[in-house]
Amino acid sequence: MQGTVREFDPGSGSGSVFLDDGTVCEFGPEVFAASGLRLLRRGQRVAVRRGPSGAITALTLATLPLPPDEP
Repeated sequence: MQGTVREFDPGSGSGSVFLDDGTVCEFGPEVFAASGLRLLRRGQRVAVRRGPSGAITALTLATLPLPPDEP
């Protein structure tokens, strides 16, 4: 699934994404830290994985592959 960065706080490492269906999903600092990214900019395209609850569980640039699912 892909989306666009809506906002990102580099101090906390948290932010939110507009998914392509218009849904806004927030992500926490643990998701950003696991991404290996150093910064996100508003309007940047990202690929995300959502868990059963709908929360973002993985995030990376849209041009990079997502990490494998954890067992």
